Amino acid sequence: MTLQHPIVSPGWLVEHHSSVQVVDVRWSMDAGPKLDDYLAGHIPGAVFADLDRDLSDPPGLRGRHPLPSPERFAAVRAALGLATVPVVAYDDQSGAVAGRLWWMLDAIGHPCAVLDGGIQAWPGELETGPAASAPADDVAATPVAPVPWPADRFIEADQVEAAIADGSVLVDARSAERFDGRPNPIDARPGHIPGSVSRPWTANLGSDGRFLAPDVLREQLAALGIEPGRSIIASCGSGVTGCHDLLAARSVGIAGGRLYTGSWSEWSLDPDRPVATAPDPGRDEVDR
Repeated sequence: MTLQHPIVSPGWLVEHHSSVQVVDVRWSMDAGPKLDDYLAGHIPGAVFADLDRDLSDPPGLRGRHPLPSPERFAAVRAALGLATVPVVAYDDQSGAVAGRLWWMLDAIGHPCAVLDGGIQAWPGELETGPAASAPADDVAATPVAPVPWPADRFIEADQVEAAIADGSVLVDARSAERFDGRPNPIDARPGHIPGSVSRPWTANLGSDGRFLAPDVLREQLAALGIEPGRSIIASCGSGVTGCHDLLAARSVGIAGGRLYTGSWSEWSLDPDRPVATAPDPGRDEVDR
């Protein structure tokens, strides 16, 4: 089967559940991977993907969640059975974390979608313990060929400023408070990349935790310059929630877009990189 849209409804997943591999990507800044929550109750057949271990390399100078090597990600795909069938990823934060798996798989050409509303929107019963219908041993053990990360889907720190100067829109998915540079427990060096625009990932959602209607979402993104034909770059704290902005854009027909994987957790570590703050609405002050 093929996925017609990068976001699927709970009803769609109920109907097509047997034709996809469901992946639970629950994680939080405080708790890390929520394996205990997964074991306590998950969508039937879902396997668990650990953001820190499976979808990232160890933290360091490249940020908190640098991309794993193609070889490491191929091994993860093999172990989780993500080699041959479409994938539907979910979390408990309306796609804030599941979007990372969507972006990684989409970048290498493997069909993937995110469950709208996350596990809270699932209408059926939950399964406890390890997945009863996890990939069969012969499927999980089948080697998966590594696929190089495509250069046109990602951007490195040294390319960011030139891309903005060339007209790319760099959208920051962190909260407005973090973007403005207000002191917070996450960013040791508060602020944002000069020239970027703020689009908190939560702004893509309605009060019910589901994605906004396409016409509303399209209008809001266009107001920031995020529209078809424009080069889009997404950033955030560590290359996770930035994928949510790219997912929202894709859902309304804005294809492509690049992810700055290191994001603020990499950028802010280098004292030579400029930092902007916005103490007053619409005014940036740049510290070099």
